[in-house]
Amino acid sequence: MAASVIEAIPLPPARDIPSSFTASLKSWWTAGEKEGAVSEDRLLRKLPYFRSAFSPAPTPAEDASVVAHSSRVELTDPKEYINTFTIQSTNPSESAPPPAVVLHGYGAGLGFFYQNFPALGKWAGSRGSSVFALDWLGMGRSARVPFRVKAKRDDITSRVTEAESFFVDSLEEWRIKMGLEKMTLIGHSLGGYLSVVYALKYPTRVNKLILLSPAGVPRNPEEEYSREITDPQPVDASSDPAEPASRSKVEAIKEGQRKELRKESRTRKVFTYLWEEGWSPFQVVRSSLFWGPLIVGKYSSRRFIGLSADDTKAMHEYILNITLAKGSGEYCISHLLAPGAFARRPIVDRIHALNVPVTFVYGDSDWMDPEGGSQSVENMRQAGNGQGRMYIVPHAGHHLYLDNPKATNDLLIKELDRQH
Repeated sequence: MAASVIEAIPLPPARDIPSSFTASLKSWWTAGEKEGAVSEDRLLRKLPYFRSAFSPAPTPAEDASVVAHSSRVELTDPKEYINTFTIQSTNPSESAPPPAVVLHGYGAGLGFFYQNFPALGKWAGSRGSSVFALDWLGMGRSARVPFRVKAKRDDITSRVTEAESFFVDSLEEWRIKMGLEKMTLIGHSLGGYLSVVYALKYPTRVNKLILLSPAGVPRNPEEEYSREITDPQPVDASSDPAEPASRSKVEAIKEGQRKELRKESRTRKVFTYLWEEGWSPFQVVRSSLFWGPLIVGKYSSRRFIGLSADDTKAMHEYILNITLAKGSGEYCISHLLAPGAFARRPIVDRIHALNVPVTFVYGDSDWMDPEGGSQSVENMRQAGNGQGRMYIVPHAGHHLYLDNPKATNDLLIKELDRQH
C-alpha cells in the first residue's frame, strides 16, 4: 500500500488590516511569538519547496533541486539565537560559489524578501550552492536580548564600535556555527551598512557585497534625512531592467530628495530630539498599546499598495508581530546613525580598505543619497580596487526589492554569477 502524502497543516488566512479600535484591540491581544512564527511561515509557504515547521512531515518539494526550512541557530550564549531561513541545493557542487546571505534593514525581518527567494532559490539549485536569510540579533524573530552601549555619549567612536559589534560579531558567530568559509552578503539599508562593517572586520570571510539602498554611506547629515516612515511604494509596473548609474540619474534622484526635504522641515526639530534621546518608532508604537495595530496598519496599507490584497495583509501581520516584540537591536540606531540614516562614521570614509567586489543598488525614487555610492566606488578605485559598481532600479524606492522584484532579482543573479 502506497504511503499517503501528509500535507502541511493549513494556516488561517491573515486578518484584515484593522480600521477600528475594536479590531486593533483584538489584533494587539493575539500578537506574540507564536503569531509571529505563523505570520513568517505564511510568507515562506509561497515557496513550493519550503518545509514548514507547522507540518507533521516535510512537504513534498515541487522543485527537486532545492529544499528550504527555518530554524533557530543558537549562539554561544544560551540566551542568544539567530532566526535563519535556509535554501539548500539537493545536489551540492564542490565547485559551487559561496552561499548568499540576505540581511534585512532596520526593524525589518527576513520575510520582507519573500518575492526574492524564488529567484535566489533557483540560483542555489542551478549552482549547487545555498542561500540563507537571517534576522539580525535583537530584530525580527531572533533573540530580543538587552542592547546596551557602555561608552559615554560624546565618545562617538566607542559608541559606534560597540553598537556595530553587537551585530557583526553575532553574524560571525552564526557563520562559525553554520560552518561557512566565505559568504556573499546581500544587505538592505542598515543591513547593507552592517555588511560593509562585517567585511572590514572579517575580510577573509566575504566573497563580495551587494548593497541594496545601503544606509550610512555618505557624509553631510545636515542636508537630507530619512523618509522611511512616509516612504510610499511606487505603483508603476515595469519590465525595465536595472541600469548602470549615470551622473544624470544620480542628480535626478537627489533633486527629488530636495523637494521632499522642503516638505519635511517643520517636523525636523522634534524628530531630531527623539532620535538623539534614543527613541525608536517601534518604541512609540509599543507605547500606544491597543492602538499599535491601527498605527502599523496605516503604514502597511500605504507602503505595500503595490502588493495583492492577501500579500498586503500577510505583510501587515508579519510587521506587526516584529514591531510589538520586545525592544532590543532597534536601540542601535542613534548610536550608529545621526538623524536621517547618515552614519556617525560614514561608510564612504572606510570602504577604501576593502578588496572585494562591491555593488551599490538604488531605486530611482530612493531617499538614500546615491552620491555616497558613487563616491564609494571612486574611493575604492583610487585605493586600487576596481571592482566597485553601481546600478539604479527603475520604478522603485528604498525597498527596491519589494517595489520592483523582477528587475532586482535579475540584477542579484547577474551580480552573484559575475566573474570579477
